[in-house]
Amino acid sequence: MKHNFGAGPCILPQEVFQEASRSVVDFNGLSILEVSHRHKDFVAVMDEATDLVKKALNVPEGYSVIFLQGGASLGFLISALNMMRNTKKASYINTGTWAKKAMTEAKKAGFEVIEAASSADTNFNYIPKNINFAVPSDYLHFTSNNTIFGTQFKEMPKTSLPLVCDMSSDIFSREINVSDFDLIYAGAQKNMGPAGTTLYIVKDEILGKSTSDFMPTYLDLKTHAEKDSMFNTPPVFPVYASMLNLRHLVKNGGVKGAQERNEAKAALLYNEIDNNPLFEGTVAKEDRSNMNITFLMNDESRLDEFNSLWQENDLVGLKGHRSVGGFRASMYNALPIESVQVLVDLMKDFSNKE
Repeated sequence: MKHNFGAGPCILPQEVFQEASRSVVDFNGLSILEVSHRHKDFVAVMDEATDLVKKALNVPEGYSVIFLQGGASLGFLISALNMMRNTKKASYINTGTWAKKAMTEAKKAGFEVIEAASSADTNFNYIPKNINFAVPSDYLHFTSNNTIFGTQFKEMPKTSLPLVCDMSSDIFSREINVSDFDLIYAGAQKNMGPAGTTLYIVKDEILGKSTSDFMPTYLDLKTHAEKDSMFNTPPVFPVYASMLNLRHLVKNGGVKGAQERNEAKAALLYNEIDNNPLFEGTVAKEDRSNMNITFLMNDESRLDEFNSLWQENDLVGLKGHRSVGGFRASMYNALPIESVQVLVDLMKDFSNKE
């Protein structure tokens, strides 16, 4: 058995893989890969996927759920264009790579970007708490979880500004209050499904209100809300696999159950990091991510030996990002706690070796 700690695309439950693979051969007499997106059987898939998102996250009335393409990278631009109002200024909390990319796209969309807070001073190893709201802005944008640096907002920012969040790497991993947000977007490939679709949850009252001079039809969220994600051919298979995964999530305790399991997994590994003299965490303890756990080895002369050990024991994807170094254990919803225990046991045994 492989223990997949890779940062993405994500691990999915085995039963989801199995059912999705069967449908590649026979979905309704045709493969899911060739069925028309206009066929009633796929329309039913899109409807169920939408309903499951609403059920899992308790999405209130007055919000639309949309499945698009392009990942969060396109979401950076879509969110900016759809949120542009009169000030043409946008506030961003800079917590690392993905926040910076979002800021870049907002500038290209015509915004004056305000860095309302940043943790760049210590290589993004904490979540900034003092947010500057002095400059009027059309919205506040933040990235809820940072896959590279291993930080996570434990409390969402409190603001009177419209709130926009890139929730790609921790959506469905913990309970949230959707009504706090005007727009949420998330690439599927962490906790929802395979790469290829992107989820948008948007407050209906913001649709069609953009003041941008540049608004291509496809980038206007109103277009897709009015067409129930069927304006053009959607990413059929990723939406289908996401539906299967959301079924599994709801059936197994929902987001609340996932959060409890994720907290237990994170506590197990962080406890070992904090108590093993050979390893140390990289993130301020109050801001540690439950999804992406980053840590270093105190004795770098033994680094190659430990890398060989975890690879020989069927662990996958533990190498840290070059921006941080060391190790990164990504522990998305479908990773079982047994896999985390294997890693912890290896760390204990390795530390005890002379």
